Amino acid sequence: MNWRRLRTLIRREVLATLRSPFTLAVLVCVPLAALLVFGFILSTEVHGLRVGVLDSDRTTASRRLVADLTAKGTFLATPYTRRDWLERALISGEISVGLIIPPDFDRGQRHGDGDDVPQVQVLYDGGEAVLAGNAEGFLRGLVYASAPAILRPHAATQETTAPTSNGVQVVTHALFNPKLDGKLFMVSGTFGFVLSFLTVLLTAVSIVNEKLTGTFEQLQVTPANAVEILLGKILPLGGVFTVDVVLMVIVAGFVLGVWPTGSAFFFVAVSAFYVLVSLAMGVIISASSATAAEAVQKSVMLSVPLVQLSGFAFPIRNMPRVVQWVAEVFPATHYIRVTRAIYIRGEGPLMLAPELLLLLLFGVLVMAYALRQIEARG
Repeated sequence: MNWRRLRTLIRREVLATLRSPFTLAVLVCVPLAALLVFGFILSTEVHGLRVGVLDSDRTTASRRLVADLTAKGTFLATPYTRRDWLERALISGEISVGLIIPPDFDRGQRHGDGDDVPQVQVLYDGGEAVLAGNAEGFLRGLVYASAPAILRPHAATQETTAPTSNGVQVVTHALFNPKLDGKLFMVSGTFGFVLSFLTVLLTAVSIVNEKLTGTFEQLQVTPANAVEILLGKILPLGGVFTVDVVLMVIVAGFVLGVWPTGSAFFFVAVSAFYVLVSLAMGVIISASSATAAEAVQKSVMLSVPLVQLSGFAFPIRNMPRVVQWVAEVFPATHYIRVTRAIYIRGEGPLMLAPELLLLLLFGVLVMAYALRQIEARG
């Protein structure tokens, strides 16, 4: 690869971008507008929650409570013997919510009075505000509905200072996002939405337009090789979108009050790499499109399902199993997981190593295929 030729190609792309006010407006305004819009919108429909149960009481009453919770199919119970194991499963996404039954649950029923009713604790990841809010509501309702049946007869007739609980008090605890602020969930996912859709669309359309005017074919007959052409196309736009990421972080912080809990530098670095992957996908689409309209249609057909199945707005764990498998092959799925882990839980490179390696693998495969497409039409 010749660095002088590469600098020339990058300079050519930068000048072409700067000559188009509309493109500049789209590059800067659309990401910020999407951030602000989705920052105030929150979907609340979830179903099929998986609950992890830590039963420290192990009595007939506690087992009856767990059986009642899972009887209607709203929850699928997974037993755990240690709280830290349950919390790790909650963070990793193996379960949607945790239920902790204390050792004195049955004793509290037999001896509790109005000031000392038996308690259970609901544990959820506050980073997923949609899922957490619904999980708490469902569990509260089911616990309160089941309580009269599992209380001993003499306890069920006792008066209590918390009549709405039917004799069992539910204590909730959220990890990472105690206030269940929906902005954290949506803002951290908006980065994946914007970078997945807009990058692919703009790259595909711009290259198709160059093909129609003949400038792309002229570029292919120059001494520049496929690697230089690909990098010359994606690096300038990659720089612009990286600046967009920085602007989005700043706007989200000052306007919405949402700042990354983890390293902002690490977040921007991961986002910059993902931008290059998405731009390479745009190159692939443009190589198989004859017109700009065709490129737009293919970009929409690829990006919309990709974003919808990536966990941007709807938890993947609540999708059908086959759809979950399909979602795992999308780079956006892993990028959004990384953004939320950095933004909400403050995780670093070591904890996110599996997801980062998958993103790297996707990047290598997409770049390699984009190079083949350029070489095939050279």
